[in-house]
Amino acid sequence: MQMIGPSATERREYQRRRKQLIKRIGKRGVAIVPAAAEQQRNHDNPWPFRQSSDFYYLTGLAEPDALLVICPKRPEGEVIAFVHQRDPERERWEGPQLGTERAPTVLGIDQAFPIGEIDQRLPDLLCGYDKCYLPFADQVRVTQALEWFDELRRGARAGIEPPQTLKDVCVPLHELRLVKSAHEVDRLRRATAVSVEAHMAAARGVHAGLFEYEIAAILHKVFASAHGEPSFAPIVAGGENACVLHYRANAAELKDGDLVLIDAGAEVDYYAGDITRTWPVGGTFSKPQRALYQLVLDAQLAAIETIGPGVSFDAPHQAAVRVITEGLIELGLIEGPVEEAIEAGRYRSYFMHRTGHWLGSDVHDVGGYRVDGDWRELEPGMVMTVEPGIYVDPQSDAPEEYRGIGIRIEDDVLVTNDGHDVLTRGVPKEIDAIEALFAGHRDPVSEPIE
Repeated sequence: MQMIGPSATERREYQRRRKQLIKRIGKRGVAIVPAAAEQQRNHDNPWPFRQSSDFYYLTGLAEPDALLVICPKRPEGEVIAFVHQRDPERERWEGPQLGTERAPTVLGIDQAFPIGEIDQRLPDLLCGYDKCYLPFADQVRVTQALEWFDELRRGARAGIEPPQTLKDVCVPLHELRLVKSAHEVDRLRRATAVSVEAHMAAARGVHAGLFEYEIAAILHKVFASAHGEPSFAPIVAGGENACVLHYRANAAELKDGDLVLIDAGAEVDYYAGDITRTWPVGGTFSKPQRALYQLVLDAQLAAIETIGPGVSFDAPHQAAVRVITEGLIELGLIEGPVEEAIEAGRYRSYFMHRTGHWLGSDVHDVGGYRVDGDWRELEPGMVMTVEPGIYVDPQSDAPEEYRGIGIRIEDDVLVTNDGHDVLTRGVPKEIDAIEALFAGHRDPVSEPIE
């Protein structure tokens, strides 16, 4: 558990975010945002700690079991943190801790108290506010807050009342997280650059006879060398395994003539990349593979082309659906005509997921996709993936030459003032470029460990 404190520049960024949240909750609202807790892997061995994205977004603190309380217009200070007190014996085993004395200066907040004083101090902090914003998904904190409210009700005769309205703090907070600042875009560019490097290294390592987990190991090495980690468990799916959308086993042998789908991204400084490429294990695409691959690529390019300010979030998906539907009809995989096939959803037998999702601190980042029932319009600073795919179940009644082929192509795209910027363009995806890559320098195959 290594204490991570923000730099002066980062501290100003976190202060700016907290001020934005105060504006959204209003002067009569109080917000409580908890840190993540350590989780045990087995017995006394914890999982590597990863901070709550919401808490880190507002503080830059990577310690577990802390709590941030935001009290607008409070005379003694608006921003309060509850953290562990420094413990020399614990620091000897686990590394330095922030502590209550250093927290105000390091985090740029007003006050800090020991985590053990939450029950004692929270009722007073909640007093005088009409609304309390809590993370509704955190049942422990919601239950704890109700106990604090009960404590306040005992003072009702003295004119003390707890907040009368509970609201989900994730609603205003996730709206803030949806549009990235310049600081966040820089972080995302770093994460996607490392993701690009990892995919290129994995491509150079692909050989028939290797196992999927060996390719995953290449990805992990690149992530770690950049002081990062996987933003999610990498998917390395050879052959018909690629038809399993969230394939995790990574245990099969790569075979000449098959494709291998690699879906992976780096998380660096709490920001994520997410790239998918589909490579020919032997270096060249067969005719059926080429036909389906080109169809997915055409759909992805059409989807990306729609992205820009004021465009519906659904527009890229609809563009991809149309291209894929037209192609599936032409290849004889579904029946037309096109409009009827789209209306009936016939394409879903082969393309069963949405074309993208938000990207940020979480690989499937937060933020609503609809506003008042309508698809949200894209704004500069939003970042999304674009990832159409075609998956032909090996047990389907599709023409035999297509069965067991799974293809997905995914890039990370920033919405800019005048259009978009593909952050992951460094990984080739045109068929000729891929085959040229595989025909060029390839990493040698190492001898297996006996």
